[in-house]
Amino acid sequence: MGSSVVSDTVFLSVVIPTYNRKAILEKCLRALETQQLNVSSSITGYEIILVDDGSTDGTLEWLETYKTEFPHVRTFQQDHQGPAVARNLGVEKAQGDTIIFIDSDLVVTENFLQAHGDALVQGREKLGSDRFFTYGAVINTCNFDHPTSEPYKLTDFSAAFFATGNVAIPKHWLEKAGLFDTSFQLYGWEDLELGVRLKKLGLTLIKCPQAVGYHWHPPFSLDQIKSLIDKEIQRGRMGVLFYQKHPTWEVRMMIQMTWLHRLLWGMLSLNGTLNERTMAPFLQWLINRGKPQLALEIARIFLNWYNVKGVYEAYAEVR
Repeated sequence: MGSSVVSDTVFLSVVIPTYNRKAILEKCLRALETQQLNVSSSITGYEIILVDDGSTDGTLEWLETYKTEFPHVRTFQQDHQGPAVARNLGVEKAQGDTIIFIDSDLVVTENFLQAHGDALVQGREKLGSDRFFTYGAVINTCNFDHPTSEPYKLTDFSAAFFATGNVAIPKHWLEKAGLFDTSFQLYGWEDLELGVRLKKLGLTLIKCPQAVGYHWHPPFSLDQIKSLIDKEIQRGRMGVLFYQKHPTWEVRMMIQMTWLHRLLWGMLSLNGTLNERTMAPFLQWLINRGKPQLALEIARIFLNWYNVKGVYEAYAEVR
């Protein structure tokens, strides 16, 4: 396949993996079904490829009941194998030449698809090829009732080259790069690892801030800490897998496997003295005063320390 797939029009396939997120998934899909496309649009049409990754919360039954309300949705299912396998299945089933990846807890604005479509066409005109992808804005929110009312915050900034929270890319580049590596079976890094391979193919990033998605998560509470710690340990282990595939200084920095990160988070956590037990009263105090997001950001002091320790423990095992 050539390098000029993106022309003056595009057909979009929005690929969404989901696992036990029925409540927020409904908001995600309804936002995609109410997209406002310009009459003289660069978008000829779109589909939504939803891959259910073995949900047990009644997601598939709900979709079957209300399928007439989601005419753009094509649903596929698999046993629980993780987002990398689910996204690969979504790409395989997609009919569009252009893939948009979002997560099932992302609620988009009504001009989301139009913004990505325009940016793709403009990028093609500017660069003379389709060797690029567009990356939209992601704003984190815990406002379930009105997720799109959340303002942008400094903590929403991301320096990631390729992340699947809100990205549009020609399908053939994903196929040429080899899609997502399914050996990333724990939490983290499968999308950024693919980004390294895309960068080696010469793809560049074009930011598309008009394509806004609101990433919903429940308000932080102390009973989430155990699962958050487990995610950080998993992220550490997958980070080492990432480094084994791409043993570069850039990847070491990304996965926090440097003496600088060890020193920084060791100092900030007082070598683990500030942890989920000792900080619990202060975190609960912040939550009680209506500041769960601030509490979460402070909790990242010990969460990052768990991640750094997890990286070094996993690296010691494979050496």
